[in-house]
Amino acid sequence: MPESPDTPLMRALAIDRTGDAEELHVARVPRPLRISDEVLVRVVAAGVNPIDVKTRAGKGVARAITAWPFVGGGDFSGVVEEVAYAQHPLPPGTAVFGMGRVPRVGGSFAEFISVASTALTPKPETLTHVEAAAVPIAAMTAWGMVVTQARVEPGMRVLVHAGAGGVGHFAVQFASHFGAHVIATGSARNADFLRELGADETVDYASQRFEDVAGTVDVVIDLIGNVKDDTGTRSLDVLAPGGLLVNAPTGSWPTMHEDAAARGIRATGFNVAADAQVLAGIGALIDSGAIWVHVDAVYDLDAGAEAQRIVEGGHVRGKVVIRVADEHDPNEREDDDDE
Repeated sequence: MPESPDTPLMRALAIDRTGDAEELHVARVPRPLRISDEVLVRVVAAGVNPIDVKTRAGKGVARAITAWPFVGGGDFSGVVEEVAYAQHPLPPGTAVFGMGRVPRVGGSFAEFISVASTALTPKPETLTHVEAAAVPIAAMTAWGMVVTQARVEPGMRVLVHAGAGGVGHFAVQFASHFGAHVIATGSARNADFLRELGADETVDYASQRFEDVAGTVDVVIDLIGNVKDDTGTRSLDVLAPGGLLVNAPTGSWPTMHEDAAARGIRATGFNVAADAQVLAGIGALIDSGAIWVHVDAVYDLDAGAEAQRIVEGGHVRGKVVIRVADEHDPNEREDDDDE
């Protein structure tokens, strides 16, 4: 990446090529340039998502990487550094959280990220930056699946696969919040956690076949697909005629639409998009106490490779977060220390 002597630099967790977690290293890279409506944010914490792991490994959205070193990370929480105009609704010093569009822009595993104004919103007052960084992608994905696509309402029966994971632990809460009877699959160790989230029934995938115990459901929130034990295909057995299956790990079940249509069942994939209004609504639910976020582990930027290994290994309860900088008062702006 071309640099000039005047280019401000920042610390970032980067890769010079795709591969395993050992490719991740902390490097000095150019600070992103804020343009047009974008907001430059000083990152305090960044959430780690499965897409980050897949992209680093050469899958996910790796085909869209155009320059090296590459900095990943979509989730962030931090403090506004620069804005496009004087009366911007998020002035410098505002604590915000949001979602970057990696790899179209540099990611959040760095001291700064520049994102569109529509991609961030004020951080929930009840959350630390570390907690807030665990919310955007997972919560907006769950919202899109449960609320926008499935239109869950009282009286519906909803089955959530992998209910204890990042997206899953929000999906269980949203479905419960909107009045559904929620059945969640997970490991035996997560049964109590799933009930705390609002699950009415839990299914231990290691000892039970969900199709034997779940009964008939109106909606399946499928966060697994057919990558393990044909979970997606088996889910069709529990859906009522005309029911809906919403699948998030796109590509995990290539014949999903045909398989569902053959049984008179609707099925759709879902890809999350940054939406400040949706995220603000989720933040309000969090501040009200109706929804909460669980952070399973926190790693410093220097240990970012280990954070990705944990996510890559599966079995994370809630989210893993990378702490990029110390928490600080959002009204106190630090002087730049670029070399």
